[in-house]
Amino acid sequence: MEPQTPAPRIWVDADACPAVIKEILFRAAERARIETILVANQWLRTPPSRFVRSLQVAGGPDVADDAIVERLARGDLVVTQDIPLAARVLEKNAVALNPRGELYTANTIAERLSVRNFMEELRGAGVQTGGPAALHPRDRQAFAAQLDRWLAQQGH
Repeated sequence: MEPQTPAPRIWVDADACPAVIKEILFRAAERARIETILVANQWLRTPPSRFVRSLQVAGGPDVADDAIVERLARGDLVVTQDIPLAARVLEKNAVALNPRGELYTANTIAERLSVRNFMEELRGAGVQTGGPAALHPRDRQAFAAQLDRWLAQQGH
């Protein structure tokens, strides 16, 4: 008899995850009965649920990222806008999804990393690059659609 593979889980890089995206995830966790873990370096309020919990980690660069990668299993879904974390997730054969609904892939991650590094160089040189654009309803719809696709692939 083959060992039972654990049910896939959803991991959320929660420090920078928009509240509206967390709400979509909370509803999906209940509907699909799938374990969803929010990882952050601060205490997070989560709804009373058997399927949603938070994991508080120490503050510091990449502590939440490291906690997710250490616990991640093949096929899990990670919701993050952190491109280096997304690259690490893909290396572990898991799925990385941006809160705007963009799936990170092996084809897109190298380009995203180089753009990110270039923007960091500009900021380091004192150039004002601005922050990300506001989350639009179409971004929420794109995220929900990608999440539903992933859940369907898991048999939910």
